[in-house]
Amino acid sequence: MTEDEKKRRGLPGPLRVAAGALAGAVAGFASLALAELVSAAVRPQAGPVVAVGGAVIDRAPAAVKDWAVRNFGTDDKLVLEIGILAVLTISASALGIAALRFRRTGAAGVVLFGVAGALAATGRPDSRGLADALPSLVGAGAGAAVLLVLAGRLAWREPVPAGDPNPGGVSGAGSGRDWDRRGFVVTAAAAAVASAGTGALGRSLNGASGGDAVASRDRLVLPAPGSPADAVPRGAGLRVPGVSPFITPNGSFYRVDTALVVPKVDAASWRLRVHGRGVSRPAVLSFDDLIRRGLVERDITLTCVSNEVGGPYVGTARWTGVRLAGVLAECGVRPPSRGGPADQLVARSVDGMTLGSPVEDVMDGRDALLAVGMNGEPLPFEHGFPVRMVVPGLYGFVSACKWITELELTTFDSYDPYWVKRGWAREAPVKTQSRIDTPRPFARPAAGPVMVAGVAWAQHRGIGGVEVRVDDGPWQEARLAAEDSRDTWRQWSFPWQATKGGHTLTVRAADRSGRVQSARRTRTVPDGASGWHSVVVTVE
Repeated sequence: MTEDEKKRRGLPGPLRVAAGALAGAVAGFASLALAELVSAAVRPQAGPVVAVGGAVIDRAPAAVKDWAVRNFGTDDKLVLEIGILAVLTISASALGIAALRFRRTGAAGVVLFGVAGALAATGRPDSRGLADALPSLVGAGAGAAVLLVLAGRLAWREPVPAGDPNPGGVSGAGSGRDWDRRGFVVTAAAAAVASAGTGALGRSLNGASGGDAVASRDRLVLPAPGSPADAVPRGAGLRVPGVSPFITPNGSFYRVDTALVVPKVDAASWRLRVHGRGVSRPAVLSFDDLIRRGLVERDITLTCVSNEVGGPYVGTARWTGVRLAGVLAECGVRPPSRGGPADQLVARSVDGMTLGSPVEDVMDGRDALLAVGMNGEPLPFEHGFPVRMVVPGLYGFVSACKWITELELTTFDSYDPYWVKRGWAREAPVKTQSRIDTPRPFARPAAGPVMVAGVAWAQHRGIGGVEVRVDDGPWQEARLAAEDSRDTWRQWSFPWQATKGGHTLTVRAADRSGRVQSARRTRTVPDGASGWHSVVVTVE
């Protein structure tokens, strides 16, 4: 079929199809740009990409979440946002092509995407109701209008007979119907430029949001802890190149959470509500109320349940905070072993996240903290400013609530927190694990003396020993670095006389109870990975 025949039948040619796809993409861009600007007036979390991303995270099965963390690490949120944008671009382009023949249908499709974004925003645990729907709905309306205008420029127009001044047709005699190429290009370019400016302004305003929270952190000077941490023992940190530092710097500390936009909470307006079953004296505490109770400082290793065998989601920091058990006791809470009716402590975050910890564990004398400081400074926003929970010996998904605003005493039988609803375990003590940091996998060291070294952890039990095996040989005892406390990891080293060829190095640890790290290899779901870590090297 010739181009003229397509025109007579009203069918789009390749150039017009491409223009239709571009029209849809520009309309989608306009929609997202205006939504970004409106979200700056509402809150960053109400933007459609963030809202849809949060909904995806909420509904993703545990195995999918585990796969994302395993393959993309701390970039998993960026990958999710890129994926959402890619899907929206493809969908918008398809609606643009559909609008070549069905303008209103294409525009209605843009509106439906906006409704989906609004529903995602209002369905989040921390939703503020209809206000959160505004960015998606306003953006969708703008996108639909842009698509209608651009599709109008792409509509077929009848040729104008020679000498006829009719402005609605194509000038010149022509041989068939055509569309307004110049008008389309000018209109599309103008819409794209305006959208870019709108989006940049919205992004800038969103980036500047939370100014009061930033100011509150900048001016915060934490009191000296009444119970400071002991100095890290000499010899706790090995001087072996490639081994993780004993204290993990804040900028290098792992971050695994569901927040696509990091909450910024003003310490001056922050409140913590303590209530629930067995709470005889409910309380609402301000930040000043909290720190007036006296601060303690402790070195504690945290581990994410998503950490694969040999994985990076473990680190040690010097945490400053208030004893959680003391706050609970002031509110009249008793652990189950002393007749308390609640066995689960549910922590709620400002972003709606819920985590459940065993009451017995947080009140058994361990250094469970409502932390306000990390490595000598107020908590970074990424790690929970102004207050978060830190409980040694428990995986983060059942204990390490960031941006905490509420503590509710309840039971495991009556309430399932966020991750438990998604197939993870109710209770999750950290498993004994060890990791080889050096040599790295597939390294090619020279024959002769090679130092094998790494870290091992069994928080709140402590590491009692580490052994290394070369190939299928006997287990040999590694040298342990000095122990800081049973709540921190422990470095180890093993001098190996390496011989030429390929070798497999394997490590295992035992905690202070004598329990040896399990050889059974399991994935992270539902209560943490297990198995021995191995690396393969080629000695030259």
